[in-house]
Amino acid sequence: MSRDITETVHSQESQKMLEVEVGHHSVLLTRSEGRYSAIGNQCTHYGAPLSKGFISGNKVRCPWHGACFNVHTGDLEEFPGMDCLPCHKTLWQEKRIKNMGAAVAGVIHTVLLLGGAKHTHPGPILQVMNVESDSILLRRMEFYHKYDIEVWLRKEALSVDTDKKTVMFDDGSVQCYDQLLISTGCRAKGLNVPGMKLNNIKMLETPEDARQIHAACLGCNVVLVGTSFVGMEVASYLIDKASSITVIGSSELPYQNTLGPEIGRFTMMMLLEKNIKFFMNDNVTEVRGVDGKVKEVVLKSGKVIPADVLIVGVGILPNSEFLQGSKIQMDSRKFVTVDKYMRTNVPGVFCGGDLATFPLAMAKNRLVNIGHWQMAQAHGRIAALNMLDKPTELNSVPFYWTVLLGKTIRYAGYGEGYTEIVMKGKFEDRKFLALYIKNDEVIAAVSLNYDPAVSAVAERFAAGKIITKEEAQSDDVSWLQLS
Repeated sequence: MSRDITETVHSQESQKMLEVEVGHHSVLLTRSEGRYSAIGNQCTHYGAPLSKGFISGNKVRCPWHGACFNVHTGDLEEFPGMDCLPCHKTLWQEKRIKNMGAAVAGVIHTVLLLGGAKHTHPGPILQVMNVESDSILLRRMEFYHKYDIEVWLRKEALSVDTDKKTVMFDDGSVQCYDQLLISTGCRAKGLNVPGMKLNNIKMLETPEDARQIHAACLGCNVVLVGTSFVGMEVASYLIDKASSITVIGSSELPYQNTLGPEIGRFTMMMLLEKNIKFFMNDNVTEVRGVDGKVKEVVLKSGKVIPADVLIVGVGILPNSEFLQGSKIQMDSRKFVTVDKYMRTNVPGVFCGGDLATFPLAMAKNRLVNIGHWQMAQAHGRIAALNMLDKPTELNSVPFYWTVLLGKTIRYAGYGEGYTEIVMKGKFEDRKFLALYIKNDEVIAAVSLNYDPAVSAVAERFAAGKIITKEEAQSDDVSWLQLS
């Protein structure tokens, strides 16, 4: 680091972070724990400027999606970042991957990962409805070749024998393992009503599904069933593409079981202003067609809605049928139960991702299931460390987001059971922070145009620090490091 840059940071006594340009590279200069550091300024997830994020101790947290990096080393410490940041000794690099292991000659130890669920898109649905699959790959095949990771495609696991430590596949092959990681994820759940075999009924699981939905809906009457992330994001995406958009929800308001009714009411008003119609507290009872294609959707209330395309986003089903008859414990919904080390009840068998029900540390180790890729990435890391006999507990704070009308709503924590909300800003101004309160403590936060507030809250949760209701209600918001 040059003397001039060091003096620039030192002169900013009130700042702990500063963005500068060095040789056409955006560099984040930090002062933390008495040390100066220079690391890459762009988050390795979507390229967000970390200088607009939240710094605490030796960590900086991304303002957009909550990824965390060590300011001294650039190491990735929390997902959804993909790689470490370049540090001041290697500023010419665009990204940095930590040293990785590979197959060792003479060592016969097989780690088998069962994964590859269909639900593979890595970000908001809005951003992948009409792109090529190659452009959103998390890792290219060259990465796996480089690190001696053998990848089998178009191969389905049929059963697991944990006594013999074997997995049987649909091509008749049997693979032995020493350690097994199950991450087969979930698939979209359909509607159990007459007419579901008609053409132009779509569900969103893969990038190809997204492209088909994009093409099928242009200039058409579209009906969406479901008012959580899939239904609402697709409805938002189609506003300037479909002729008409109707959303059907079984609850009173969108996002009611995830973000709560207050946010649900706000998001519903956003889309109503764009002429999207809503039929809430209702259900589909029949889909009618003409010449094999969808023509009408019949609701329980008796309403009949014209439809050229029907999109179903009503939840998920776990891909766990192949575990039936094995000794691996599942809950009543057929999700796999794990402990804070991502271990199942069977020694040497681990599970992570959308299929896992796991103890959430910030919710007093309550068993939860969270279907978002930030948490799935964390599961993979914790499982790997424990497979290597490096005991590590899962302590990640849930952090997810949704994009509506080009605006990102960010959420961190676990808000189930909240009793009230403390507001900063106003819904009508479309600039707010809502803090969810339970037992006089903040348990979750959601924001719009209020960065990096949710990242600040997530960092407090991650550090195990309580945010009291009194602090939430205070006019002093300096702890949020608002930009």
